[in-house]
Amino acid sequence: MASTGSSVPRRQLGRLLRQARDEAGMPLEAAAKQLEWSRARMYRIEGAQTSVRTHDVELMCRIYGTSDEMRSVLVALAAESKSRGWWHAYGDAIPEWFELYVGLEAAASDLRQYEPALIPGLLQTPEYMVAVFQTKPGRTPDEIARNVALRMERQRLLTRRAPAAPRLEVVIDESVIRRPIGEMEGWRQQLAHLANVNQSLPNVSVRVLPMGVGPHRASVAGAFVVLDFPRISTRPAEPSTVYSESLTGSLYLDRPGEVATYIEVWSTLWGAALDERASEDLLSNVIKESYNE
Repeated sequence: MASTGSSVPRRQLGRLLRQARDEAGMPLEAAAKQLEWSRARMYRIEGAQTSVRTHDVELMCRIYGTSDEMRSVLVALAAESKSRGWWHAYGDAIPEWFELYVGLEAAASDLRQYEPALIPGLLQTPEYMVAVFQTKPGRTPDEIARNVALRMERQRLLTRRAPAAPRLEVVIDESVIRRPIGEMEGWRQQLAHLANVNQSLPNVSVRVLPMGVGPHRASVAGAFVVLDFPRISTRPAEPSTVYSESLTGSLYLDRPGEVATYIEVWSTLWGAALDERASEDLLSNVIKESYNE
């Protein structure tokens, strides 16, 4: 896999290197020429798509004329970006385009997620996961088992102690909890799990958006996650990021205007959804109804 190392320091490094180049008044093409690198390599480094050696960071700092203090920060980030996250043990079970998200998710302090079609991965039961992974043709039982193991490992972040577990707020469309998947008993367990996490995990809140709510701004946006990050030591906090996924890749948005638009949509969804207690009642009613079908 070309993209290795811890994704958050790598993203911070890419952003700060781009900033240093801009402050030096040096276009990307000119910097690439002086470094004797291709434009593609420069894009990959500044876009956090690859790790970079500390020696190369030193060279970039000399060309950009960065201060000794900033050079020390950048070199330290380059070294930190080479540390491997737990998800690397799962190899090709993680698509390359999803690896960055797993790293960001693990580093986030707050996650706000809207799901109009599926139970969010962090709240899925193993039975539900299997049913979801089986929808992709050609997957072997071993591949499905590895994907389930990976998703279960991701879920551990909701109960970790150090660093503190992130705050997770989820809005799920009512159609999702009325769409059975897999065996009926497994489906009931999934619904019960959603209700239980509201009560058992103080850092998790699940709300259901009633089907009576008409078209809204998120109707054309589809599923998305807004990730916020903590400030670490003297470094600036990683900018809030919006993540959305498709069949073949993913989209990361971190420009302030883009993030603000999604946060506004999120706030509308959160306000329109049933509160936690009413959502739990609805989940219980759907479970009861399933016994009469």
